[in-house]
Amino acid sequence: MPDDHAPRTDDVVQPFQLDPFALRGRLVRLGPTVDRILAQHEYPEPGATLLGEAITLAVLLAGALKYDGVFTLQTKGDGPVRLLVADVKTDGAVRGYAQFDAKRLGEMTAEITAAGGSPSVPRLLGAGYIAFTVDQGEDTERYQGIVEIMGATLAECAQHYFRQSEQLQAGLKLAVARAGEAGAWRAGGLMLQRVPPEGGLARIADDVEDAWRRVMVLMSSATPAELVAPDLPPRRLLWRLFHEEGVRVYQTHAVEARCRCSRERIAGILRAFPADEIADMQKEPVTTVTCEFCNTRYDFAADDLERLAQA
Repeated sequence: MPDDHAPRTDDVVQPFQLDPFALRGRLVRLGPTVDRILAQHEYPEPGATLLGEAITLAVLLAGALKYDGVFTLQTKGDGPVRLLVADVKTDGAVRGYAQFDAKRLGEMTAEITAAGGSPSVPRLLGAGYIAFTVDQGEDTERYQGIVEIMGATLAECAQHYFRQSEQLQAGLKLAVARAGEAGAWRAGGLMLQRVPPEGGLARIADDVEDAWRRVMVLMSSATPAELVAPDLPPRRLLWRLFHEEGVRVYQTHAVEARCRCSRERIAGILRAFPADEIADMQKEPVTTVTCEFCNTRYDFAADDLERLAQA
């Protein structure tokens, strides 16, 4: 029976399992986290929506991994949205940003909207790649998987990666929308993974195949409105979708928008610059460094740079 009185229903990862075939899944519901990240920049609507999907996808995928560090999703292409970056720390800190050509994005959006359509990933990102990276620190080997951007949506791109690189079956669904009178951004995502049956018994494999097809149909029935709805708790949504499949929920994990930048970190980066570049900066009364993720500005006066050069 679903627990509608769970203490937190926004900015959470809700792991679950579908018995009896151990089909594993996660439901992500983002409210203030995704709104804060997207509101920190003046992104055009299509760019903001795509970045919101990237953030949601990163949180979904990070929840499937056992790591102690940072999981990063990055896309790079030759379309109007040149770059998307979203990363998730083990402690739940999430951040993200996008780089785009405002003129190209505006022209393309106007053209597609006039035709009654909506921008797709191939039109927004163009030709390029999507990369998934796990960085657990200096003393560990960094893992990275890269695959060509292939699919009409980011969810389809990720599914292509799983098929090509991990030989795993995964179903994904993402939704990003504005909600409420204030038009705050919200996002939601579902991910299901098929776990190979132990023992290799044909009968069990056939049963799992049937179950997999059935739950894919059920997952596809979740509407974008349900995925982002603030008044539909994650456990209630899972019960609505999968109660006949024996859904079992586990402890949720909280996430929040939190950048890792700081004045000290920026100063450390500036301190590593060559002396002649520091000297050029000192010609200006103030040097301003802006964090690409959170848009925070850090001002360094000429005497601040002098102290950094002498440190």
